[in-house]
Amino acid sequence: MYPPIEPFKSGMLDTGDGHQIYWELSGNPEGKPAVFLHGGPGAGCSADHRRLFDPRRYCVLLFDQRGCGRSKPAASLENNTTWHLVADIERLRTLLGVEQWLVFGGSWGSTLALAYAQTHTERVSALIVRGIFTLRREELLWYYQEGASWLFPDLWEGFVAPIPVIERGDLIAAYRKRLVGEDRAEQQACARAWSLWEGQTIRLLPDAANSAKHAGDAFALAFARIENHYFVHEGWMDEGQLLSDAGKLAGIPGVIIQGRYDVCTPAHTAWALHKAWPQAEFHLVGDAGHAFNEPGILSQLLAATDRFAA
Repeated sequence: MYPPIEPFKSGMLDTGDGHQIYWELSGNPEGKPAVFLHGGPGAGCSADHRRLFDPRRYCVLLFDQRGCGRSKPAASLENNTTWHLVADIERLRTLLGVEQWLVFGGSWGSTLALAYAQTHTERVSALIVRGIFTLRREELLWYYQEGASWLFPDLWEGFVAPIPVIERGDLIAAYRKRLVGEDRAEQQACARAWSLWEGQTIRLLPDAANSAKHAGDAFALAFARIENHYFVHEGWMDEGQLLSDAGKLAGIPGVIIQGRYDVCTPAHTAWALHKAWPQAEFHLVGDAGHAFNEPGILSQLLAATDRFAA
């Protein structure tokens, strides 16, 4: 990655419906405009995300989506939907004062990037998506009901542990009841189990630091509540919408990057997007899981941002 860099400007965007969105700009104020869309939903941005862009050539906007990171109120589900976030991106583009920008999103960020690009096609100069997730029912069931559980049976025991056996036929619904419930101790315990399941399975090889981050109380609560909220409501989209509307992306230069052994968002979905949007470059990384900073994925991401900088 590029060397660590600090923002040259930051602030809070008042959405007018109860949320304060943290945003920051880094790189070259006169550089190519870009927006980075983090995962989760509910994960927030990190300083390393700034390092995916050449600071001499890009002016990069990062922001923490509603309810997470440095945005307020923490873990809030009110007025927090895919389409609220799409509107927030447009507000931030207007704030930056640019006509078009490069849109970069990984994991849930790829979902949001596709939703934004299909809604505001004329505002997207290029699109980079990684670890493709389109929020179809089959994708949710693979990771939160049965599928990934077969590959990580030991870690799966920790995920299902807070849920009584009688309720395990619909784990997303069972978690929902507890994550929005009044029992704060149970809410936090469920948030931690939900968050750890992802933190322990997103890389090809174990990463203790990433697992520790997902185990933290504040991070886990926002991450689990917001993710589950979006999944229960299927992203407020029609089933398969992002793939069926992929034709809207035909005029946008794009790159799709996917880890072959991604258990969180399997290559099945990235391949479907590749077929629906054949104009985009497609890179299947043979020695990677889901995380953006696995070597093969990181190499492709940096190559893409470098190329579009030109």
